[in-house]
Amino acid sequence: MVNIQTVKDKRKGINKSGYNNLAGYAFISPWLIGFIIFTVFPMLLALYFSFTEYDVLSTPKWIGLENYRNMFTSDDRFRTALSVTFQYVFTAIPLRLIFALFIAMLFVKNRKLVPLYRTIYYLPSIIGGSVAVAVMWRQLFGADGALNGVLSALGLLDKQISWIGNPDTSLWTLILLAVWQFGSPMLIFLAGLKQIPSSYYESASIDGANGIQQFVKITLPMLTPIILFNLVMQVISGFMAFTESYIITQGGPFDRTLFYALYLFQQGFQFYNMGYACALAWVLLLIMGVFTAIIFKTSNYWVYSESKGE
Repeated sequence: MVNIQTVKDKRKGINKSGYNNLAGYAFISPWLIGFIIFTVFPMLLALYFSFTEYDVLSTPKWIGLENYRNMFTSDDRFRTALSVTFQYVFTAIPLRLIFALFIAMLFVKNRKLVPLYRTIYYLPSIIGGSVAVAVMWRQLFGADGALNGVLSALGLLDKQISWIGNPDTSLWTLILLAVWQFGSPMLIFLAGLKQIPSSYYESASIDGANGIQQFVKITLPMLTPIILFNLVMQVISGFMAFTESYIITQGGPFDRTLFYALYLFQQGFQFYNMGYACALAWVLLLIMGVFTAIIFKTSNYWVYSESKGE
């Protein structure tokens, strides 16, 4: 015979589970609605516009794959912007992460004034992407900037040089700005370093391992999940870099600092080729997706996981 009380208990459990699910969806519904309205819908709309000729003022005209064909076959500035962005990402991001890890290693021990120094070193990451800092950077590396003044006072410079106006150095000034904004990955590295058990280092010291050996054999393997996270986040932000190029150099000189995001902005809001700009945006999304997938795929070979026993 069927136990009536058991059936009632099961029904109560089902009802309670459904109520909990409904309550959960109710709590996250504001975020879901905002995500659909402000992210999913604009992305799908941009995908549609990427197949059209659209100047914002007139009705979009369907042209199929014409925007993509022009992009890959006849747009030299697209290739230039892609090349500049690759140079920026592959140079600035490794330098930023290396410098962030170096500073985090210095701050991992509790010493006097270390909390103050952490705050000071984190400030560039808060204000580094602002217009004010970009203007300051432009003045600093201009022909009459403070850098030339210091170098001239030390006798290292004979004539005034515009570091942002020189095709050979302009991109490096933006890379230097990116490296200067190392505060965010530094704090993440610092949190990861504090999670490494001190017993590992004590055992290594007893076995005679020096500081370099401990860093290579203990610190780096234990930090690889943190490195993976920082690498993914920084690569994505690197591909979307815009303010530095727009404010400091306007993509010049001779497109040597023409970041992909700046070129996308020019096509959409200066030349009013909104359909072409949407196509550029989707290509950028695919590029970031490919690089993120490659990083995650290769992480199986270099990210340490205790659960795997490796």
